[in-house]
Amino acid sequence: MATGSPVIDDFSHAHPQSSRGANWQLVSDQVMGGVSGGQMSRETVAGRRALRMRGAVSLENNGGFLQMALDIEPEGKGEDVTRWTGIALEVCGNGETYNMHLRTNDVKRSWQSYRQSFKAHPEWLTVHLPFSAFMPHRLEEPLDRSSLRRIGLVAIGRAFEADLAVSDLRFYE
Repeated sequence: MATGSPVIDDFSHAHPQSSRGANWQLVSDQVMGGVSGGQMSRETVAGRRALRMRGAVSLENNGGFLQMALDIEPEGKGEDVTRWTGIALEVCGNGETYNMHLRTNDVKRSWQSYRQSFKAHPEWLTVHLPFSAFMPHRLEEPLDRSSLRRIGLVAIGRAFEADLAVSDLRFYE
């Protein structure tokens, strides 16, 4: 997928590869001693080809997250997305609230990000997340859209059963 394309992933490539060439990764709080666990798979959900994350988010051992993460470019460099207004995603799930976390070249620590919440209803819906609504978490710098590096779809902050599927992910004007 060429740089400047609105498509982040249309889930047409073999799992775990994205349309842009980078691989999706499942990350849990186990990297810091937590006990949340889950799985990420490519499957058909309600008639659509999708990336799906399922699992248990636990607050034990100071944990509390599961994440499907994607570097925007295979080399992990930042991309200038200033021409776009935000990110649109086709999602369905179990009615729970999830987050999208963005990382830019300004984000130096794993606990820092720009965050916005969305609800994943049991039926497929398009959710628009404008860049202007992403809030910095544990950093001072405003979101620099000239260096977007990573996107995470995250089940976080409370104990619950996560079930989130995404069938399209793209920038919108």
